[in-house]
Amino acid sequence: MRSSTKIEKVEKKARGRPRAYEPETALRRAAEAFWKKGYAGTSLDDISAATGMNRPSLRAAFGDKHALYVRALSDYWELKFATMRQAFADGGNLAESLMRVYDAALSIYFSGNDQALGCFVVGTAITEAPGDPEIQQIVAAGFRALDAHFEARFKQARAAGELKQAADLKALALLAVATMHSLAVRARAGGSRKELRKLAQKAVDVICG
Repeated sequence: MRSSTKIEKVEKKARGRPRAYEPETALRRAAEAFWKKGYAGTSLDDISAATGMNRPSLRAAFGDKHALYVRALSDYWELKFATMRQAFADGGNLAESLMRVYDAALSIYFSGNDQALGCFVVGTAITEAPGDPEIQQIVAAGFRALDAHFEARFKQARAAGELKQAADLKALALLAVATMHSLAVRARAGGSRKELRKLAQKAVDVICG
């Protein structure tokens, strides 16, 4: 009788034991590994070291390396869009809201502890997209969404009289997104946050002027 009770207690303790990892934390650390070395340059051993999970645990939680990368890529887009929506929702004139977007982007690009990471998409997905239809589709959809977010904000600005009625909103949106890409590439290439913010301000002056 005592033995049975002891076994039941052990079984209950095992069932109630938390996982040795948190999925969101593991995904973030895996994304950081991809972000630093790129998809092709990141091995499963790199991911295991970053997450503290062995290969069988990684596969059970996320699937293979490709599935894990796609998950990280999709999560990055969600982060970027959420940050962008918040920046536009905080009010202010067009120039102020654009600079909030670029400041938020720079915060992401310079989020690495030992190096400027740049943009996860530009730094890791662009090289994979030509040979990987799934990644290409995710990247293209993300760029279209960025264009649409900026274009919607410019439409509001035109209605408020901040832009000329004849302003080409699609062209301005493409310029705004191109500026974001330039910031990402230059951050990865060693540009300082201070000089990149100045670049962003010049682009905003052109867009709003």
